[in-house]
Amino acid sequence: MSQTRHVLGLSGGRDSAALAIFMRQRHPDIDIQYFFTDTGKELPEVYKYLTQLEGYLGKPISRLNPDRDFDFWLKSYKSYLPSAQSRWCTRQLKLRPFETWVRDFLEAGETVISYVAIRSDEEYREGYQSNKDKLLVRLPFKEASIDKAGVIEILEGSGLGLPDYYDWRTRSGCTFCFFQQKIEWVRLQERHPEAFEEAKQYEKTALEHGSPFTWSHGESLVELEQPERQEQIKIEHEKRLQRARKRLQANPLRPDAMLDLDDVYGGAAKACLTCHK
Repeated sequence: MSQTRHVLGLSGGRDSAALAIFMRQRHPDIDIQYFFTDTGKELPEVYKYLTQLEGYLGKPISRLNPDRDFDFWLKSYKSYLPSAQSRWCTRQLKLRPFETWVRDFLEAGETVISYVAIRSDEEYREGYQSNKDKLLVRLPFKEASIDKAGVIEILEGSGLGLPDYYDWRTRSGCTFCFFQQKIEWVRLQERHPEAFEEAKQYEKTALEHGSPFTWSHGESLVELEQPERQEQIKIEHEKRLQRARKRLQANPLRPDAMLDLDDVYGGAAKACLTCHK
């Protein structure tokens, strides 16, 4: 009889953490293996949150470190930065390690069920499209009609709460994720200046090699870090924030604290699911 292996990928973000807690609470009979594909360029807050989550789950989260790091792949792609048009970082640093990890299970004849944190209030976007018959994707939040408010309720009820970076950023993943809004780049420089400087150096090298992309759309980080430009970004962000607050319906179940950057900028549908969840 074929063995079934259950796996759940964690990004260090809100939704995947809530799904891990949900599965532990609702399906304690399922032995789930948790994994995290570490690019080596994650926020410090991500690693801290994963450690806290391990404590709650009572079992380790496997770190799937790619055998070749970001710098190796950047050189392979002629120093061209990853972008929304060419997401080689996701392919090489997230999906590739996962495929390598599950290959042995599949070759041994096992069925692998991967649980993905797509919420009921999101359009269906499959986090990993497999051509393997024995690699199956399940969407427990869709099946249980759990939306964003439900996710936050799960995290608060567990005592874990949100990752610390939600105070200033919506996305988990690399410090220099190109899906960040400009206000997130400003805040990255304020919170983690060394990470901002590293991203700026990567960008400088890429531009010198003819890369058509900068990290932030339409401007370099050198331009973005200018005080007058940062002040402009902050003013525009505040205007967007006020407009988003006005769009919110008066609903005690959806307090202002749930207003994140995806609500303000409408960027959730464009995000990289593999990293963001």
